[in-house]
Amino acid sequence: GPYVVVKRISFLAGGISHSVLSVMGAAIFFGFDPVAGALAAAVVGAVLIGYISLQWRIHEDTLISALWAIGMASGILFMAKTPGYQTDLMSYLFGNILLVSAANLRFMLITDVILLLAITVWYRQFLAVVFDEEFARLRGVPVMFFYLLLLTLIAVTVVMLIQVVGLIMVLALLTLPAAMAAQYVRTLSRMMLLSILFGSLFTFFGLALSYSMDLPTGPTIILLAGGCYILSTLLSKIRFYRVA
Repeated sequence: GPYVVVKRISFLAGGISHSVLSVMGAAIFFGFDPVAGALAAAVVGAVLIGYISLQWRIHEDTLISALWAIGMASGILFMAKTPGYQTDLMSYLFGNILLVSAANLRFMLITDVILLLAITVWYRQFLAVVFDEEFARLRGVPVMFFYLLLLTLIAVTVVMLIQVVGLIMVLALLTLPAAMAAQYVRTLSRMMLLSILFGSLFTFFGLALSYSMDLPTGPTIILLAGGCYILSTLLSKIRFYRVA
């Protein structure tokens, strides 16, 4: 999340997340595991979108928008042709944290460990690429490799979040805790820790609120996160004007 916010690549992350639906739909249609299909599609989509972003900046927005739309449309068509698809479609589009299986929880644990190891080992390289690509190149950092690796890590995160809040709202849970954390700290490491705390709180209290009021869990989590972010932004603006 903090990398996405600092690098300002929310649009790229959105393109990755929505391109996943095409392969998920195809996996459901042909009877394969949709999560495995989503992971493969996310990695391929991340590399493709990252390459487009680096090489074809003039047409970047249009090409990513096309991949975004094609992924959504083809995924829905595959699901529409799959008998009994309606329940799966709703859970993948809007998430259902209450139905996450033990196998998916183990998958989340393993990918979390991989993500943490990658960020720990290559923290300085990611930091250089996120803040200043030209400086990173001058220091001998292989910018394309680490940029594509960063997008791949984002893609894996997207697949995990799809199971919690669904494809449509995954970008909000990826970016809102990080954007809110950026209002209170000035270093990337602290921003990471604070965004983890905010994300955990939004998920926990969103789950509790949805249970007590009999509401869909994913949308409740996102509404809570969005409301807190807007409130935090307003308070920070008020504080800024008072200081000024």
